[in-house]
Amino acid sequence: MKTVILAGGFGTRISEESYLRPKPMIEVGGAPILWHILKYYSHFGINDFVICCGYMGYAIKEYFADYYLHHSDITFDFTNGGSMTVHNNVAEPWRVTVVDTGLSTQTGGRIRRIRKFVEGERFLLTYGDGVSDIDLPKLLDTHEKSGKAVTLSAIQPGGRFGVLDINDRDGTITGFHEKAKESGGWINAGFMVMEAEVFGYLDGDSTILEREPLQRLSSDGKLGVYKHYGFWHCLDTARDKGALEALWTNGDAPWKVWDEE
Repeated sequence: MKTVILAGGFGTRISEESYLRPKPMIEVGGAPILWHILKYYSHFGINDFVICCGYMGYAIKEYFADYYLHHSDITFDFTNGGSMTVHNNVAEPWRVTVVDTGLSTQTGGRIRRIRKFVEGERFLLTYGDGVSDIDLPKLLDTHEKSGKAVTLSAIQPGGRFGVLDINDRDGTITGFHEKAKESGGWINAGFMVMEAEVFGYLDGDSTILEREPLQRLSSDGKLGVYKHYGFWHCLDTARDKGALEALWTNGDAPWKVWDEE
C-alpha cells in the first residue's frame, strides 16, 4: 500500500521559513517534518511513498537524492583525488516517488496527477506538514469495515486562545481558562484512506479536495470518519514550529514511535 503526501503548497503562513524551502522541508529536531512523517508511516510497515511536489519541489528531490549525505558520517579525502568514504550508511526501507504536480495546482488536482502511481489501489493520503500519534492499523480497520470510498481522520483541536469568563451583569472578568477540546467541533486532520473510486470525484488542477470532492462523497454516503482523541499538530506557523521543536527536544514527541537507529 502506498502513502500519498501533499507537499506542494506555498506555506505562506510561515513565510519566514518557506521563502527558503518548501514547508515539508522545514526542520524539527534537525530533520524535515516530511522525514518525521515518513518515519511514522514506516513504523507501521508502510514504506512506499508518492510525494506531490509543487513549490520548490527540487529541494525535496535533492534531499532524497543525497539522503545518505544527510544521515551518515563521511570522510572527504582531498589527498587521495577527492575520494569520499561513507561511514555507517543509513538505509531506510523506503521507496519514494517524487512527482512534480504543478506550482499552483490545488490539493485535489495534485492527487489526480499521481493517479498512474496508485492506479487501481487503495492508498493512504496525508499532508506534508502534520504529525500525530494516530493508530494507523485502527484507521485502516475502520475504513475496511465501513465500505466507504474515503475515510478521513477527525480531531478536536480545542481553542488556541484562552477563554474569558465574563459577568454580563457588571461587565467584569471573573476568570480565565483554556477552551477544552470537547467544546469545539471536529476538523479534518488528514491521515486519510482512499479507494481508487475517489479519482471519479477529481476534475482538474483547480479541484480542491476539501471542498466539492469531499462534499460530493459525503452526499453520496461514501465518506467515513475515524475519530482520533490523541495527539495531532500541524506545522503551520512559527509558533507551531516552536511547539513541535520543544516536544522533540524534551523527548516528549508523541509521534516518535520508531526506535532509535
